[in-house]
Amino acid sequence: MIAWTRRHTLIAGLGLILGVNAIVLGGVAYNRSGEPESLLQLSERELHAPFGRALRNENSGVELALRWRVPVEPSARETSYGDGYESWGGSPAWLDRTKLQALGFEKLPEKTRFGSDFKWPQAKEVLLVLELDGPAARQATAQAQVRSVEAARLAEVNAGNKEFERRAKTAREALARETGENSRLFAIDAGLDLVTLRSKYPDRSRFLIARGQVRPHFVAQGREERVSGTISALSISRVNVPVEWQTALAPAKPGGKVRFSATVAWGKRLEPWLVTLAGSARED
Repeated sequence: MIAWTRRHTLIAGLGLILGVNAIVLGGVAYNRSGEPESLLQLSERELHAPFGRALRNENSGVELALRWRVPVEPSARETSYGDGYESWGGSPAWLDRTKLQALGFEKLPEKTRFGSDFKWPQAKEVLLVLELDGPAARQATAQAQVRSVEAARLAEVNAGNKEFERRAKTAREALARETGENSRLFAIDAGLDLVTLRSKYPDRSRFLIARGQVRPHFVAQGREERVSGTISALSISRVNVPVEWQTALAPAKPGGKVRFSATVAWGKRLEPWLVTLAGSARED
């Protein structure tokens, strides 16, 4: 019988590390093989870059966080970011009881109140469809324009009223964010079968299909009680930036902004990677 020594332990540990790395690299190669499942041209509006300190740390990995949005339920619009649109999750109108049941949430109550003994199902991973610069994005801009015009009109009618002046200023700033800063990527649908969704949304440069978390919840609006759904997160929401491209994200000076254009691909495993990063026009 061969005695187990420290040398054997080191060899076994090294073999385990090599084996894990081989599996990881094999998964990456498979994900990137063939035609990308989605290939989107994004900007700093859809990809949130880290702060300057992280970029200056050569030992830290740099990732871009994917920014996406959903139209929220009417009852939540007063508190939502962007006055009717949530960033990084929310409850879109299309994610209703029928859609939840199609996604596999079969046991849903007809009505329930806070304090009910009903045990809500846990979040479930599904396939989300996110559209880049489509009707949902244009609707968000149009709504911001309407609010800005109306707020300006009321400020003019109530000249000298500080509250109406404040509202007009807030609406102008919201419109500026909507046209130049807010993400144009909106969650518009969900399903369970990739082939079915891709046949419905064939444009791979416009429609991203990615894995995400959905859960049912209860909506109370006045006397109306109903079940709706919430998109809580994307399963993979960050994209790694290779070292050679990280300097393109650094602003000209501390506190400055940077604009860029990035091509991001999602492969066979619906995992993203950065294909290009260019046009890093810096602004102070």
